[in-house]
Amino acid sequence: MHVFLTGGTGYVGSAVLRRLIDEGHRVTALVRSEASAAKVTAAGAVALHGEITDVAWLARRMADSDGAVHTAGPGDATAPAVDVAVVEAAREAFAGTGKPYVHTSGVWVYGSGEDITEQSPFAPMALLAWRPPIERDVLAIPTRTGIVVPGVVYGHGAGIPTVLTQGPRTASGALTLAGDGTQHWITVHVDDLADLYVRVLRHGRAGSYWIASDGENPSVRTLGEAASRAAGAGGAVAPETAEETARRLGGLAEGLLRDQSATGDRARSELGWKPSRPSLAEELEHGSYAPAGSAG
Repeated sequence: MHVFLTGGTGYVGSAVLRRLIDEGHRVTALVRSEASAAKVTAAGAVALHGEITDVAWLARRMADSDGAVHTAGPGDATAPAVDVAVVEAAREAFAGTGKPYVHTSGVWVYGSGEDITEQSPFAPMALLAWRPPIERDVLAIPTRTGIVVPGVVYGHGAGIPTVLTQGPRTASGALTLAGDGTQHWITVHVDDLADLYVRVLRHGRAGSYWIASDGENPSVRTLGEAASRAAGAGGAVAPETAEETARRLGGLAEGLLRDQSATGDRARSELGWKPSRPSLAEELEHGSYAPAGSAG
């Protein structure tokens, strides 16, 4: 299968690229720099230089593929414009073809809840209020669309969990939590997530959301204590108020303070997805986030 990929050098996109190549797919990865071109070429993809917001150009390149995966996320004020452009290009390239287009969302489009599913109502955090309207446009494309909804993505020592591992410590060495620590996070290892993207690309039903959750749903206190033990602080943690978290982390705090749990059962039952990597707590204490010399 020839797959067009955006974000191939990003945290999630690079994992998706590895998975696609490992499964024998041919990948064309959109890049903007020579450095990015070198990275995707080394991973086994064909680098394509271009501007992601040039809809007509992008649509022509997408149309040459058997399907597309969009993981690019600039993480700034340009993000809505990027998604709008890519969705419009996908519409021009794939409408009426039956080819798959896989789009990226995130669990913070949902509010707090103990059993979040793909049918849960949207309640996006302020920074992501632009997402649901664009995602409705994705589902309206007359082709085989799918929207992957990752939880807090972790693995390889990167991603949101560094908010804990690189956060401030008290004078006694206790690790500062995001909030009081009672809230739960939906989590997924980046390599398990990449497997889900490829499954949705190949077998996902048209017009479907797919929550990517390993089913662990750890509390932030549990995660903080694991990171504290790894850092030699004996599990000592220091909760903070929501206001303190907001002052320290800005708009990101709204998502980190949400109390969310999900099983990800739909992806398991319909696509045979089986997350198998170590949990985030294990990774924090013994794996890729643990300080050098403490990982076991």
